[in-house]
Amino acid sequence: MNSSMRTSASGMAAQQRMIDVIANNLANVNTTAFKRSRVSFEDVLYETLEGSRVVNYQGTQTVAPVQVGKGVHVGAIVRLQSQGSPEQTQRPLDLAIEGDGFFQVQRPDGSTAYTRDGNFTVSDQGQLVTNGGYLVQPGITIPADATSITISANGTVSVIGANTSTETEVGRVELSRFLNPTGLLAIGENQFHSTTASGEAINGFPQDEGFGATTQGALESSNVEIVQEMTDMIAAQRAYEINAKAITTAESMMQATHDIIR
Repeated sequence: MNSSMRTSASGMAAQQRMIDVIANNLANVNTTAFKRSRVSFEDVLYETLEGSRVVNYQGTQTVAPVQVGKGVHVGAIVRLQSQGSPEQTQRPLDLAIEGDGFFQVQRPDGSTAYTRDGNFTVSDQGQLVTNGGYLVQPGITIPADATSITISANGTVSVIGANTSTETEVGRVELSRFLNPTGLLAIGENQFHSTTASGEAINGFPQDEGFGATTQGALESSNVEIVQEMTDMIAAQRAYEINAKAITTAESMMQATHDIIR
């Protein structure tokens, strides 16, 4: 295959991957605490047609080597961790994190996952859990006779029972943060696992140094910007089309050469 056709094909594949990422961003525009992703591209191998050479022997001046690139590939898909705006829900068990940090949840296999989706509920045992039934860590149990639930900015959970007007503390929400949150591994259900790239989890409480505060009765919205995604989509589409045009041009040139030889 002609070298230019391979190069253009790599460009088409890269732009298709960009469209895949944009489509996922747009699909999750209303997903609680979703973080949009961005594609970074890198050039690949180069063919050196002529190495660097001396052009002025007395001044020992040299010129750069003559090289032709061989295309592009996806270097990274980076998750942008910018804060999504809080949306008021007035639901007492909804929590939004304003600042750095992730909620800790226990998966069925015993592993710990991390999420910024604070859409919590209470299990039949009175424990604070996610919509999927995963236990929020550390375990917090809401008494069955609780008539009011208050979660402060520092994560303290207090309730008022049916036969009392005094608040009783039943637990405190704990957060985790990472030196490199973009290195977390997405596992679905708005949850992540820590990896070598993210580093080990640093645990603490809301409003501790380096940690955000919790806001009761609110959920963090996604940080997807529809206008930006649409602009990126148009740019990717045009880049895809121009790479396809380059393949068509290379094919026409090969056909002209074939006609001459024939």
